[in-house]
Amino acid sequence: MRVALFATCVTDTFFPDTARAVVRLLERLGCAVDFPLDQTCCGQMHFNTGYPDPAAELAARYAQIFADYDAVVAPSGSCAGMVREIHPGLLERIDRTASGVPTYELTEFLVDVLGVTDVGAYFPHHVTYHPTCHSLRMLGVGDRPLRLLRSVRGLRLTELAEADSCCGFGGTFAVKNADTSLAMLTDKMTAVIDTGAEVLTAGDNSCLMHIGGGLSRLRAGTRALHIAEILASTEEDPWHATP
Repeated sequence: MRVALFATCVTDTFFPDTARAVVRLLERLGCAVDFPLDQTCCGQMHFNTGYPDPAAELAARYAQIFADYDAVVAPSGSCAGMVREIHPGLLERIDRTASGVPTYELTEFLVDVLGVTDVGAYFPHHVTYHPTCHSLRMLGVGDRPLRLLRSVRGLRLTELAEADSCCGFGGTFAVKNADTSLAMLTDKMTAVIDTGAEVLTAGDNSCLMHIGGGLSRLRAGTRALHIAEILASTEEDPWHATP
């Protein structure tokens, strides 16, 4: 199976370790992973802020770049949801069709395509999990991330209270509605802190950046870390917390 990594803008720009972790993890599970160097944005930011035409051009570019692969894997429910649910309508605007290559959020690909929940990970830390809005509501990933986390050796999982509530990020929502976003973030951080977890994980770096930034400013002692980095961690290649 020829698998392509769609890193996404936020991951590529701010969290490259997540992209590297996805490659390590998938290669460990027997996948040949390519990273097309001419990939760009999925167009979600443009679409959500009222610019469908530039978003459609980016959707067409995505379809062209990933046309020759068997599957595309993204470490983002938000971007995977954009590709699967929004791209087809955008491409109709410019008389283009989607490539037909399925795009998966990482945990979907692991559980549904590769058929694994135990990926051989080792992560001896106390963890809580935030299900991001797009992964939960648009993609319906359900308990796949939790099933993967429960199979990680050494990991202690405490589920988050009111886990399905939004963290308040929502892309440009956090900029345009800062007060509301901050109130939602405060509720989410309270729930995270109440778990006593060392690590907050999720499937979207955008939400982790939002919540993790707030936790850092509070000096709460909880690190934000993408689930790919937990699943890629092994005894031979462990994750090391950095200051």
